[in-house]
Amino acid sequence: MPIALTMLAPLALLPVIMLAIARPGQRPGTLPRWSEIAALTALALALGGLVQTAMGAASGAALNAGALTLALRADLVSASVATLVGFIGWIVMRYSRTYLDGEAREGAFHGLMLATLMAVLVFVQAGTLPTMILAAIAVGLTLKRLLLFYPDRPEAQRAATKFAVVWHTGDAMLVCAAALLFARFGTLDVAALPVALATESLGLAGTLAVAGIVIAAALKTAAFPLHGWLTEVMEAPTPVSALLHAGIINAGGVLLITLAPLVQASPGAMAALVLIGGLTALFGAAVMLTQSAIKTALAWSTVSQMGFMLLQCGLGLWTLALLHIVAHSLYKAHAFLSSGGAVAEVASIRRPGPVAAPSVAAVLKSFALALAIFAAIAAIFTAAFGPKSPQALALGAILIFGVAYLVAQGLADRAPVALTKRTVAAALAAAVGYFSFQTLAQAIWGALLPTPPAPTDLEWAMLVIAVASFGLVAFAQALFPLWAHHPATAGLRVHLANGLYLNALLDRALGGFRTTAR
Repeated sequence: MPIALTMLAPLALLPVIMLAIARPGQRPGTLPRWSEIAALTALALALGGLVQTAMGAASGAALNAGALTLALRADLVSASVATLVGFIGWIVMRYSRTYLDGEAREGAFHGLMLATLMAVLVFVQAGTLPTMILAAIAVGLTLKRLLLFYPDRPEAQRAATKFAVVWHTGDAMLVCAAALLFARFGTLDVAALPVALATESLGLAGTLAVAGIVIAAALKTAAFPLHGWLTEVMEAPTPVSALLHAGIINAGGVLLITLAPLVQASPGAMAALVLIGGLTALFGAAVMLTQSAIKTALAWSTVSQMGFMLLQCGLGLWTLALLHIVAHSLYKAHAFLSSGGAVAEVASIRRPGPVAAPSVAAVLKSFALALAIFAAIAAIFTAAFGPKSPQALALGAILIFGVAYLVAQGLADRAPVALTKRTVAAALAAAVGYFSFQTLAQAIWGALLPTPPAPTDLEWAMLVIAVASFGLVAFAQALFPLWAHHPATAGLRVHLANGLYLNALLDRALGGFRTTAR
């Protein structure tokens, strides 16, 4: 059986990387065009490999033997993510051709971007933990150089320093986890680890290894409270932000999904993911609403979305977490690359009149109506496609709380009938969309990923805490017009706009305001 074409995608970038080393300066001839062609070639190879894998006509490849085996795997999960990375990479490199035109280090930029893309493509296809670790280290090294594209800016130096510390701490945790897993199971092969787990329990070494994996994933997804570096990387050129927020930041999620059988075998790790992910999602969303700069708001949006993805992993909804990665990557790449035009578009919008503030009774009705719509759609999909897990129902309830906020606007006393109809239709569309995409994701990747476990007492407690927390925040947000002018609100807004000063604490701990990263 031939190897998957997806595995050749990283190699397609190598010749142009070498060309960029030879031409690192301004206006490096045809290098920008060749960088786009190389990225497009990588995308085409990834697509070909995805088709091969879907047809069962591709195999993995490996070098060496033993604990340090380097290998790439060929399955539908890795091929899907590699195709996504290839697509994002091509779009970003196409955008970079004009965005970086005339910069003093234009050639070096293209080489570093392609090298980063190459490392990410290896990471998402890694068949062994050593391969994944080496790729992650390479991503950190190249991305740090990209963050220092304007090396004389103190803000860029600080952001690069914090990124390097957090990212490579995650690498160190992954190295420790790999050592523990090898001591326990005698293998670091991604496919062999679940087989070994079927005959042996995690044990102390395995449990500590899973804890290391969870910590590494949290660090690489900018989870609370070490999220600050992600909000400061705006000092890099926009294509770097797009690649980071649409691709690289998903590394933690890819790590968890790749090792899902091991992570799910540890109830403590799953509970930790729910707590870390839920807190990060709520915190990031609250801070995002206070930001006035569009790129900063998008950065906080990424913090929130990555937290939500960790929450999905903690609930055992692996297929939904993978779907979330795909959807978030496509949205965030578009959002960053179009952020400049968005400012002009918003400025040209005709300002609406005052928004009707919903009463407490209207908000209560909106939540009841949204949940009733959700329950009805859930019953229909259950009858058509089989029962849904408690975790899936809980996640759907959390999503519908966000729609309930819109429904509350439509049920306000002064709201026009057209608005009421539109908000109810939005709730209906959200419920149908959630269960439709869940069914689709399960059909595509469900056979390769663990099913959600039957909730234990601990997991039921986590579900209740998660649903209640998101419900209370959504309820408070729906009532915001009623308490927005309270004197305490102004102070709260200032504190939230500064991320509760947690980033300043990280700066102080790392000496970030004094560190020069070269």
